[in-house]
Amino acid sequence: MAKNGKIQNIAIVGTGVIGASWAAYYLSRGFNVIATDPAPNAEINLRKYVDAAWTTLSKNGLSPNASRDRLTFVPKMAEALAKADFVQENAPERPDFKIKLFAEMDGATPPGSILASSSSGITMDVIQSQAKHPERCVIGHPFNPPHVIPLVEVVGGAKTSSQTIEDTMAFYASIGKKPIRLFKALPGHVANRLQAALYKEVLYLIQQGVLSVEDADVAVSYGPGPRWGVMGPSLQWHLGGGQNGIHHFMEHLMDPMAGLMKALGSPNVTPELKQAVTDGVMRMAANRSVEQLAEEENEVLTGLFSDRARVGL
Repeated sequence: MAKNGKIQNIAIVGTGVIGASWAAYYLSRGFNVIATDPAPNAEINLRKYVDAAWTTLSKNGLSPNASRDRLTFVPKMAEALAKADFVQENAPERPDFKIKLFAEMDGATPPGSILASSSSGITMDVIQSQAKHPERCVIGHPFNPPHVIPLVEVVGGAKTSSQTIEDTMAFYASIGKKPIRLFKALPGHVANRLQAALYKEVLYLIQQGVLSVEDADVAVSYGPGPRWGVMGPSLQWHLGGGQNGIHHFMEHLMDPMAGLMKALGSPNVTPELKQAVTDGVMRMAANRSVEQLAEEENEVLTGLFSDRARVGL
């Protein structure tokens, strides 16, 4: 990192949707951001994304030194990494590509910098396998979009140092993120596995004719969903246990819950099921574009996180 031990210069490698969102967020926190991507029109698309995201970020409150003018784009990765204190990599999810990329990044960055990957499915054991300094390589997987959603999943590889993990956790927390540490590497990390677990049952219920696609979404977004936006499921069970909280829940309600878990189903993901879900989603979208829906979601989420911060949750 920088000589004073503080992270000042962030390098963004790969400026697709995830990389551009990260770039916007780091700019909003007052960092110098140097981005690189070999794709045609990468700089134009990046700056367009940052400009669009700035309205949402402004509502959340910008750091005193925040400025879009602190964004630099360079086509050559080595130039982008030359003074980087922290690297956020967002390249395609291909193991061979990531292995080669991290070996090159390792050779181009200053010795004390941290190399973080936004990889959602490739483990750090694989990614760091050809790096000369694998101890400074770590997963920093965001939840999309990073400039709106606070969660970051941090997990190292077998050769990642404990100091790198601690420094990465501290850095993300210091800029307003909600980092969680994974002590074991699993495909999909944690949050995506939780989403998959819920959606597995959603698909099963739809396929069994229990309810429509639309009502399945209502059941989540107007039932447990809003509560999960305030507190996680374990703390919610503490409320559900009444006066004696989680103690009552564990003693009287957990066994029935465990029985229900055994009754959960597994869908057979057929072309017919895929089409049924697609048809239901398009009815709910009601001619609104993906971009329009994303804007509406981001606006609501911004208000939610603001309210959570106000009451200390």
